[in-house]
Amino acid sequence: MTADLHASFLEATQTVFQLMLDLSDIHECPAETFFCDDEVDISIGVTGDLTGEIIYRFPRITSLNMVNIMSGMEVDSVDDFVTSAVSEIANIISGNVLTMLAGNNLNCDILPPAMQKPDDTREYAIHTACCVSTSAGDVCLDIRLNPAK
Repeated sequence: MTADLHASFLEATQTVFQLMLDLSDIHECPAETFFCDDEVDISIGVTGDLTGEIIYRFPRITSLNMVNIMSGMEVDSVDDFVTSAVSEIANIISGNVLTMLAGNNLNCDILPPAMQKPDDTREYAIHTACCVSTSAGDVCLDIRLNPAK
């Protein structure tokens, strides 16, 4: 299941970035190489057959580049506008993935995006990362899920 989730998140991220940001140079990069100490973390909660969260890690410069592309304006600091825009991207990617999972008889819903650091003390049956690199910057999705009980 982890491989299916990983592939679904990668596909959804590539599709959303192509459609919303007109980025075609999207490729997967190893999660081990992703490091950023100045990032915008967006958490999307998951409920249903799977429970947990997906943490979207947008480095500050990637967030700004994405919003510059989306808005056509020069934005130079992370503010509520930037946070809202990257939260919406995370929301759309998550919604696309859950639609794909529904085709595999996994029924899940997403919770509204929240800006928060992940809870690293919890254990997850499914814990994988999916990172992509683009001309706008890198993004990492930290997938943390458990089957519902």
